[in-house]
Amino acid sequence: MRRITRITTVGIASAALALSVTACGGKSSSDAGSDSGGDKAAIAYDIGGRGDQSFNDAAYAGLAKAEKELDVKGSEAEPSDGEGDADKVQRLTELARAGNNPVIGVGFAYAPAIKKVAPKFPKTTFGIIDDASVTGDNIANIVFNEEQGSYLAGVAAAKVTKTKTIGFIGGVETPLIKKFEAGFVQGAKDTDPSVKVLPQYLTQPPNFDGFSKPDLGKAAAQGQLDKKADVIYSAAGLAGSGAIEAASKAGKWNIGVDSDQYQQKGLAAYKESILTSVTKDVEDSVFNLIKSVQDGKPETGEIRYGLDKDGVGLSMSNPAFTKMTDVIAAVDKAKQEIIDGKITVKTAP
Repeated sequence: MRRITRITTVGIASAALALSVTACGGKSSSDAGSDSGGDKAAIAYDIGGRGDQSFNDAAYAGLAKAEKELDVKGSEAEPSDGEGDADKVQRLTELARAGNNPVIGVGFAYAPAIKKVAPKFPKTTFGIIDDASVTGDNIANIVFNEEQGSYLAGVAAAKVTKTKTIGFIGGVETPLIKKFEAGFVQGAKDTDPSVKVLPQYLTQPPNFDGFSKPDLGKAAAQGQLDKKADVIYSAAGLAGSGAIEAASKAGKWNIGVDSDQYQQKGLAAYKESILTSVTKDVEDSVFNLIKSVQDGKPETGEIRYGLDKDGVGLSMSNPAFTKMTDVIAAVDKAKQEIIDGKITVKTAP
């Protein structure tokens, strides 16, 4: 199995240097792109990078799966602190110039960069996760119904809480993260109107530290614990690990996000407190896009993953959760009602 090339970038100049060194045999002209595709694929990480135990790690798992099963040579590119759109443009340009096809931007922050870069490489497929605003003939918009999975988390939290108080921690107050909050609150209130939900965001745009600073998540969770919350759902990337630590040490429940965080090695010390996680099948979405390019039928346009396709849902790894038969029954009932259209989940609070 080939080894995935990992690139850490620090600003535009070093990004160009690092990528040009590793992209052996890449095209020399910016509009060349890849003629065939599928032999080399790249992902450019969101804030927090690989090792966030959540969103970025799920994308990496998809690339690793493609490397193993499709004999693809993978490349990764890390973000730098405080970077701007110009850095992302340079990163995507060099990844495409190196012959990677597809090139996948992990997170909505890549939308402006993909809008600029994709037209210059018409033979390369560009994927973007969590954004449908930027479109093009060679752009695949991978999006999820996060509100649906979050609704199920709200159902579970409302059934489990003993204090009738639960918390939601969002990393950065953006429309995407508000989908998580909206679904969670609706699911909890539909299950038990007497439950109190404490919503909190760690930062506001343009400050995106709320996705990358565990101390912020830890402090927010401690504040909610002080207000008697005994279940905390964190949609905050790497910052969420701080919230998980705080709730675990207090003997309270966590609900993870994006990946099955009960299974994440970096959170092993706190796994018993992770009741469940709201999963997004980022892994398979990345793999499927890479495979489509390799098969000569690249996915483009909006590719949506919801409960109906098991693209979102709740993880069942924690034995303590699976033993809660009444909770599981309530979750399963809500899931089917959403799929059948009997429940419409809000996408904004």
